[in-house]
Amino acid sequence: MSAIDLPWNLEHLQTAPSWSWWGDAEADGLRGLTYANETYRGRSSKVFAWYGRPNEVREPVPAMVLVHGGGGKAFAEWVRLWTAKGYAALAMDLGGCGPDGQRLPDGGPGQDHDRKFMCMQEPPDSHWCFHALAAVVRANSLLRSFPEIDPARVGVTGISWGGFLTCLAAGLDPRFALAMPVYGCGFIHENSSVDWLAIFAKLPAELRERWVRWYDPSSHLSAARLPMLFVNGTNDFAYPLDSYMKTFGLPAGQKHLSVRVRMPHGHEHGWAPSELARFADRHLRGGHALTEFGPLERRGERGFVPVRAASQARSPQFHFTSDAQAWQSRHWHSLPAALCDGVLTTPPIPAEARAWFCTLEEPDGSSQSTAVAIAP
Repeated sequence: MSAIDLPWNLEHLQTAPSWSWWGDAEADGLRGLTYANETYRGRSSKVFAWYGRPNEVREPVPAMVLVHGGGGKAFAEWVRLWTAKGYAALAMDLGGCGPDGQRLPDGGPGQDHDRKFMCMQEPPDSHWCFHALAAVVRANSLLRSFPEIDPARVGVTGISWGGFLTCLAAGLDPRFALAMPVYGCGFIHENSSVDWLAIFAKLPAELRERWVRWYDPSSHLSAARLPMLFVNGTNDFAYPLDSYMKTFGLPAGQKHLSVRVRMPHGHEHGWAPSELARFADRHLRGGHALTEFGPLERRGERGFVPVRAASQARSPQFHFTSDAQAWQSRHWHSLPAALCDGVLTTPPIPAEARAWFCTLEEPDGSSQSTAVAIAP
């Protein structure tokens, strides 16, 4: 899709925005700041963010842009998780609020469904998705302008709606060094939260098509060439596995997957998986190699997956569901699998299985998965 078809001026977003410290706002070594974003209903708007960096910075460090989900905010504790690992990090508020959760006088649109979906007949500068993606790309531009940050090593990770935006940014901002969406994905107009599907059903066809063309990651992620790690649960209420696996199939770059059985949905659950830091360390700090899976193939009763396992990979598991109801409600079974001579072999796959995948774990608790095979 050419830039002329999009609501953003992507070239302009890739210049560092004007910014300033937020008074004396500090939180255990972090500093608050605001930076300029898109015009909102005829006036300029700003985004609040917490920024932190490691205590000892002797040379430019890698950095992470942290994108919250629905109902979230600029989480200072999320920034501290990354600064403790040796990264600079910036977590912005995408609801037009400041550090106290109150609306900024020059904040952008709120996070309600009206601003996300129901305003497509209005100009783009009234849309939450328009402002939120711009804020993420501008956060990259801002971090890249700081002398203590290596501009070639800025990654992005987001949770829920933040994962959705991470997928969108991966396809629209080629400067990111990696992207790690948690829960969030594309194709949400096809299958997602019951509430969202009801909204899409009510949108006039022209507005629905415009929303998908502009804002759904399915329209942009095939352009992504950066390394990506996708993290989700088997029963996520908002981003079900069919939409998730279609999204996972889009980017052409190196990609890894971590699907966890019945992973809870939430910000703290979303930033907790240790595979996130492991993946970032591998690509931004020359860390340990990651397990790599080949295609999952079924031959006869069993499934076979070629594996280039990380040195400490263990606990091969086979997961399957025989249920046919909504993904959010399916029951999953887990059984031991076998890993021998670079091939992971499943136990006999039940004839009634509707979907299945395999996982390996590392001693630090990080987990990686094969693609999820979904029966027609």
